[in-house]
Amino acid sequence: MDRNLALELVRVTEAAALACGRWVGKGDKNSADHAATEAMRRTLDSIDINGTVVIGEGEMDEAPMLYIGEKVGNDGSPEVDIAVDPLEGTNTCAKGMTGAITTIALAPRGGFLHAPDMYMDKIAVGPQAYGVIDITAPPEENLKRVAEAKNCYVQDLTVVILDRPRHEKIIKEVRKAGARIHLISDGDVAPAIAATVAESGVDMMLGIGGAPEGVLAAAALKCMGGGMQGRLVFLNDEEKDRARAMGIDDFDRIYSAEEMAGGDVFFAATGVTNGELLRGVRYFSGGAETHSIVMRSKSRTVRFIKAEHQFDFKPVY
Repeated sequence: MDRNLALELVRVTEAAALACGRWVGKGDKNSADHAATEAMRRTLDSIDINGTVVIGEGEMDEAPMLYIGEKVGNDGSPEVDIAVDPLEGTNTCAKGMTGAITTIALAPRGGFLHAPDMYMDKIAVGPQAYGVIDITAPPEENLKRVAEAKNCYVQDLTVVILDRPRHEKIIKEVRKAGARIHLISDGDVAPAIAATVAESGVDMMLGIGGAPEGVLAAAALKCMGGGMQGRLVFLNDEEKDRARAMGIDDFDRIYSAEEMAGGDVFFAATGVTNGELLRGVRYFSGGAETHSIVMRSKSRTVRFIKAEHQFDFKPVY
């Protein structure tokens, strides 16, 4: 695939961030999500791809979200699959809290795991700890392995976990092991990526979150050489039926990042509010500044991009 697609994807996430950034702290998560979605769709349709959304925000009858099966791009080539989260952290954005991002990933047709909208148990680490994690092992064991791989003490490690009642047990276990914890309110894609960036201060992301977000995180970690494992968490038979309909019949399977995101993968994200990984949108007279990350698995190239947007010359924003 054309390497220029990486920069095209940044245009998509920048547009979404600029649109929903106007809603930061206004308490209206639906309007923020809608603004990001429409900007993302509009920009995607200007790119020379023949894309199909395989990780999106619901089914066709739930429009105007970017729904699973929606065609995007201007009918050019190549044929690609798209995974999107126009605004990861809708509540975070609405409350003006840290860590909201816009994100997208692209792979060759058939490259992404078609994950149903349900839960996934996940563990993610950076390149130094690639190959040492085991999602079936207790947190204490994984922390020891990561500390050894990074040549540090367990007490030096920081683990990001979603602040949910379902995580009370692993929070206790991580604390007992001696590692530090950063609890977050929403959105586990950015923390998973942050685990691969030394300057972020994050060493591991752990716990149960959304399965579609797991695929997006896997795309990024594959590009950055990080390690990730995920397994679907079924709450009822209806979720198993949905998984079967999407081609999943091994309900106990543990997926690696490479199995969730195969082929030549591109990933991009732009900050909406400040976080460990990216700075949020900053508006100024006549324009705004964005901070993004873009990467490609084939070359392992990772770029952080700071961009200034002049609205007089970009009326679409």
